Amino acid sequence: MRIFGVDFTSSPRRAKPIMAVECRLDDHRLVFQTTHAWPDFLSFERALVAPGPWVMGLDFPFGQSRRLVENIGWPLEWSAYVALVASLTRAEFADLLTQYRTPRAKGDREHQRGIDRLTGGISPQKLFGVPVGLMFFEGAQRLLRSGVHLPLLRDGDRDRIALEAYPGVLARSLIGRRSYKNDDRRKQTVAKALARRDILAALTGTVFEAAHGLKVEAPDTLGDDPTGDQLDALLCAVQAAWAYRRRASGYAIPDAADPLEGWICGPHSTFP
Repeated sequence: MRIFGVDFTSSPRRAKPIMAVECRLDDHRLVFQTTHAWPDFLSFERALVAPGPWVMGLDFPFGQSRRLVENIGWPLEWSAYVALVASLTRAEFADLLTQYRTPRAKGDREHQRGIDRLTGGISPQKLFGVPVGLMFFEGAQRLLRSGVHLPLLRDGDRDRIALEAYPGVLARSLIGRRSYKNDDRRKQTVAKALARRDILAALTGTVFEAAHGLKVEAPDTLGDDPTGDQLDALLCAVQAAWAYRRRASGYAIPDAADPLEGWICGPHSTFP
């Protein structure tokens, strides 16, 4: 099976493309094959409609919190509210979240999903810093239009399977809370380079294989990029492969997972 891991950005460009790692899964062996750099959304959309079979782990929130969806009056079904979001411009969507957030009490402005609380992820409403709200806006509607299969959220082409991933939670399980990447050249330190090396060593080691039933084979050069984009893409591929190997049990998505919000794939033991 072809497995893709995708480090997503809400504003792709040649200097900061959507970065993908392509691997091959043979039984329990996940073997790195190549990288892809998609400098615009059109390139990403072409990848989503490319013939399968393949599985893709993507680093952006597929859904919003149930609390937001209910409070704002959106349809109580993933495809319906994502279609509504797709009818807005990016500026209109950002204004909508801002108008929702502004009058609310501190601590009740940006809501986490259940899986975000479990993994330590930030609210998919956030527009600044790491703008995962904009990543949701740009990513989710393209998933909907592509017709891919989204376990828990939407039935689609079973030869093209998309799963939400979160590389940070897997990285923390391997090296703790050490910082390992930065887009700012002034903050790209030796310590971060060593942390990326340690992530790769742990990921491809026997302890990880024994714990998760997945042998990862990838070159050390994936840790050379100080932005961490290639390494994050590999981590997404690992999470997607782990889930795909459990497809007979619903990709290990628990029965209690909310079909309005979505679920981050990956071994539960990696969650803090």
